Amino acid sequence: MVCTFKVITLASSIEEKTINLFEDRFFDSGAIKVDGSRIKCWKAGGHGSQSYLQVVQNSCNPGFVVMGQKLGKERLMNYVKKFGFGEKTGIDLSGEEDGILFQVDKMGPVETATTAFGQGVSVTPIQQVMGVSAAVNGGKLYQPYLLKSIASGDTKQVIQVNEPILKRQVISEETSKLVRYTLESVVSQGTGRNAYINNYRVGGKTGTAQKVNNGVYMENNYILSFIGFMPADNPEVIVYVAIDNPKGVVQYGGTVAAPVAKNVLTSCIDILGIEKGKGDLERAYELWDVKYYEVPDVTGKTLKEAKKMLYPNFKVEYSGTGEKIIHQSPESGEYVKSGGTVKVMLN
Repeated sequence: MVCTFKVITLASSIEEKTINLFEDRFFDSGAIKVDGSRIKCWKAGGHGSQSYLQVVQNSCNPGFVVMGQKLGKERLMNYVKKFGFGEKTGIDLSGEEDGILFQVDKMGPVETATTAFGQGVSVTPIQQVMGVSAAVNGGKLYQPYLLKSIASGDTKQVIQVNEPILKRQVISEETSKLVRYTLESVVSQGTGRNAYINNYRVGGKTGTAQKVNNGVYMENNYILSFIGFMPADNPEVIVYVAIDNPKGVVQYGGTVAAPVAKNVLTSCIDILGIEKGKGDLERAYELWDVKYYEVPDVTGKTLKEAKKMLYPNFKVEYSGTGEKIIHQSPESGEYVKSGGTVKVMLN
């Protein structure tokens, strides 16, 4: 399963107005029948009644099947190709492949259904990065490149400069804005929670692809992936992580690949100087998750008042004497895990 294709199905459905993310609903029983074939959801028993926003958050295959059916194979494949799949990207790197897509005239109901959630197709990582970039950058598909410039080793004179080349406008800015919001909700509320970075806005999509050998799906052998970007409201960086058949773990993209992407994105914060930002979506927690809480501003408060504000989420350490707090660490607005320590200094 290619995680990117769910993003493409999402963007296409919003652009064509075949779904309303917030008002339309889909009931997931755990599987859906298409032309005699049974396509299962990753969650046994299904997710029940969901909005289509929740379909994306939950990475629900049957929900995406219906999204693909609403589009129809012609419109779906038209967008797949407009987003750059099925052809070389033109990147300055040898050995690039076209990828493998179904031919529209040979697609039946099952092929349309599986394409909608990314099964049965083969695309390259750079195509995935290019396609998702277009979905979240305002709808503009750019030709990717590796080398920014080439300079003479002797004179240091720049000989060649690569500039972004716009191929086409694929979706509208308004659609792209809604795609960004939806993918940010995947990280805060859905399967991508392990890529969530406190105080920063991250969007993304998980993928769990069962590998194929000689035309047969392999047992317990997956490629787990996550594609993420930040800041979610105005993307500057996109990261694609794929892990081939990891051992000794629960094999889902959200549990294996998303934490790796989070580490890379966290490093990008300092490298690119990405500023903090707080969106409207608070992180949802499962029972087993480590919870983080926002530190309140206790400067100017008495020690007694500060302890009341910080308890029970944090421990308090203090230094100095006096009535009022003149400094705290971490500062207000930072996130600290439950039970962590906030240090305060008295005047």
